[in-house]
Amino acid sequence: MAEENTPSSHDQDINPWSVEGARDENGEVASIDYEAICQKWNTQTIDHELLERFEKVTGHKPHRWLRRGLFFSHRDFDKILTRYEHGEPFFLYTGRGPSTGSLHLGHTIPLQFTKWLQDVFDVPLVFMLTDDEKALFKDSVSFEDALHFAMENAKDIISLGFDVKKTFIYSDLKYFGNHFLMNAWEFSKLVTFNQVRGAFGFNESTNIGRIFFPSLQCVAAFATSYPEIWTDEPQVTRNQKIADIACLIPMGIDQDPYFRLLRENSHKMKYPSPKPALIHSKFLTALQGAGGKMSSSNPNSAIFMDDTPKQIKTKINKYAFSGGQVSIEDHRRLGGNPDVDVSYIYLTYFEEDDTKLEEIYKNYKSGALLTGELKKMAIETLQEYVGEFQERRKQVSDEVLSEYMRPRKLQWAGNPNPTPKPLVTDLKKGSK
Repeated sequence: MAEENTPSSHDQDINPWSVEGARDENGEVASIDYEAICQKWNTQTIDHELLERFEKVTGHKPHRWLRRGLFFSHRDFDKILTRYEHGEPFFLYTGRGPSTGSLHLGHTIPLQFTKWLQDVFDVPLVFMLTDDEKALFKDSVSFEDALHFAMENAKDIISLGFDVKKTFIYSDLKYFGNHFLMNAWEFSKLVTFNQVRGAFGFNESTNIGRIFFPSLQCVAAFATSYPEIWTDEPQVTRNQKIADIACLIPMGIDQDPYFRLLRENSHKMKYPSPKPALIHSKFLTALQGAGGKMSSSNPNSAIFMDDTPKQIKTKINKYAFSGGQVSIEDHRRLGGNPDVDVSYIYLTYFEEDDTKLEEIYKNYKSGALLTGELKKMAIETLQEYVGEFQERRKQVSDEVLSEYMRPRKLQWAGNPNPTPKPLVTDLKKGSK
């Protein structure tokens, strides 16, 4: 007699291409354990002290996503604050693996945060559209299709409000060459197959395009890969002055393996760059709740940026996991659980007022606020956010897209009031 298949427990699986929460012996999916990720990958949590320093150095109140721990982890963000404090240059780098159709709500979170950082620090941004990766890692997508997706996604990205004067968006399939590819080839000489196998799980059957691709995504964090954006003068060769410009990368925590690889090897380049600083976001929970993130491949898991108000309302009402009780009577008596309620979780991302959000939390937990009322709040908030995006999207023409994607010198100011570095005293010479 065949043995009956039963669910088995397994740990959470977080990597650059998929995210899945742990499952217990009954097959139930648990919430993503971000503390476990920090411990496993040895990242630093963003604490109150770091946020206080951010506000002191920049003069800006930390973004609500920082205050609420939705961007929760970092590598060397404190060093970026020191650079900004002293007026030393750095740039932002982030990216997007293009997909068919519109961005969904989860895609916009790290991008909106990047836009906010660009405004606060007044620094240049390079935006990588990894259309090559999409075709390499998805057998059903041709390189031509991936390039088309990238152009459409780029218009969505522009609609989030990035400043064209200090933003360069590029497609890997169209831009690579010159110093960028030279950096990638040099970096590839420094990385062994054992390193990429350990970072990404590659094996002898992995195609060589996938094995080489991490070199491309990594060297996008080198200022020398973009000679055009720093000066009007042609850069015939790479140079150390540009290599010294640091990089800050906002990203989902699942992308960290790429940049651990980069941080281990960046100092070995002919023109070494500082280790890039990283700031990690949590995943926007799928409509179904714990253990997963919104996914383009599952339309019922996500709110898309081209959804109509009616579609948003239907998805929240039909699919958004509720922390409420079975009946109104039980809910009034026992209260709800806002910590697992998807409508409340979405409000933590999009409601700016901390006091109002705390009041919603207390009222739902006490039973004073019903599930239907909470869902209505989420629906109205998301309808407004998506509607404003759609209005901006109508203004992004092919001509606007071309300007963002044109290699050119970018314009930015940085810290308007830098503090000079303290003088280093030499005790051996009796300096004071």
